Amino acid sequence: MDWGNVTAEDLIEALREVDWSSPPRPLSEFFSRFTVPRSYAKWNSRLKCNLYYYRTNYFILIVLIVGLGFLRRPVAVLAAILTALSIAFLNDSFAGTFSEKVTRTVRQFSPHLAAKMRPPLTPVIRGRPSSKRTIHICGRPRWVFVFIFSSVSFILWYVSCGLLTVLWALAIALLATVLHASFRTPNLKARLNTFREEFRAVWRNYSEL
Repeated sequence: MDWGNVTAEDLIEALREVDWSSPPRPLSEFFSRFTVPRSYAKWNSRLKCNLYYYRTNYFILIVLIVGLGFLRRPVAVLAAILTALSIAFLNDSFAGTFSEKVTRTVRQFSPHLAAKMRPPLTPVIRGRPSSKRTIHICGRPRWVFVFIFSSVSFILWYVSCGLLTVLWALAIALLATVLHASFRTPNLKARLNTFREEFRAVWRNYSEL
């Protein structure tokens, strides 16, 4: 796969749809080999490949760096958790898994309430969905949870007076992520993983026909 031809929109869409439940890559692999890219095209391709392949590692890295800035601010820590959840809800796999686990837990105490938390059925015409599938969380559209969690987290950021601190911590975390993704040499496993994801995407599109 030529990552140089992948646009930023395609990368964001792939990160939104990919399964984030996979464990992070080992530290021995994450900090294995670093080289300077020879050209802008090489750097652009390497950056996108590493961002996709080490996505879980980068997410944990950002959470840790931001969390270290709020050890003495419990309200800010809660705000950071809500912010991370509101961002994670944008991923289809995480939103579906979160909704399923919450519904399963509620079913143990109130089956009637759990039945109301099921997502609505999508009408099917000639064996195909009539429209693009809308992601629901606990029976409500995804944007409702994103809006609520984002609003509450913004209020908590304002109350804790930690907005400037989180901006500095987030800037450092993003800088560390970009530097690692820029100088970490993609290994053979990353390329094979890319080919496997391409095969899954082609097979998924074929099975929907």
